[in-house]
Amino acid sequence: MDRRRKIIGYFVALMVAAAQLTTGTSPATAGGRRDPDPRAEGASIFKGWGIDACQAPPLSTMRAWRDSDYRAIGVYFAGRARACSHQHHLSASWLTGARALGWKFLPIYVGSQSPCVGSDSKRGYLIEDDDPYGQGQDEGREAVDRAAAMGIVSRSPLYLDMEAYDQSDSDCARTTLSFIRGWDSTVRRHGYLAGFYSSASSGVRHMERARRSGTSSLPDVLWFARWQVDPSTDDEPSLARTAWQPHRRIHQYRGNVTETHGGERLTIDRNLVDAPVAIID
Repeated sequence: MDRRRKIIGYFVALMVAAAQLTTGTSPATAGGRRDPDPRAEGASIFKGWGIDACQAPPLSTMRAWRDSDYRAIGVYFAGRARACSHQHHLSASWLTGARALGWKFLPIYVGSQSPCVGSDSKRGYLIEDDDPYGQGQDEGREAVDRAAAMGIVSRSPLYLDMEAYDQSDSDCARTTLSFIRGWDSTVRRHGYLAGFYSSASSGVRHMERARRSGTSSLPDVLWFARWQVDPSTDDEPSLARTAWQPHRRIHQYRGNVTETHGGERLTIDRNLVDAPVAIID
């Protein structure tokens, strides 16, 4: 009888492994253990303090802000729903100039938004219900093309910005997840890492629920917004402690704050980063 149980257990294990391969879910992800270190995929990791600002500041401000503890900056390089669609300074030469000053970059793409997005300003840019996966693929190709044109090369992360939405709305959540998966798969197919930014209580919680269900083509890196708490990449309550680890998390812990460094004043969001940053050609 014991031998029979062992044989049955063996075949059950084979079936589980086959199912994980079919869904694109590794045993490590499904079981809650850590994912591979992104450096194994050629990623460049930054650990430390970062900012993001609607407009990429002039290089004179980036030079002055070397007086601060910040060394990474989120830049809104593309996407039809960007609040600051006309970037006055951001370019390939700006990136190389800021890199020479010691800065690292988190490239942010603000494309189509969830049909149940909370922000009134984003409701003119909704994901369409008829083919959300295909729409995600189209915008993923745009993100890759725009990144490459700016000298952001493969093995870099591209962060999809999905503003807070009602992830408890099952139809809306299904449409949103399909778009995200289409975007992720396309970005990865072109050699980039698929990052994802959202509110910890909406999009990030949704990604964790999808991960637990074994869904494939989820983001490689999570950037979660939870304000007015101590900065931590490890203690986010919406995520299992070992999910999206190691070096796969960013915590945006304060928003719309104004600071002055080196005589230059800037309104920013504050972030604690332990994640891949752009590789600039």
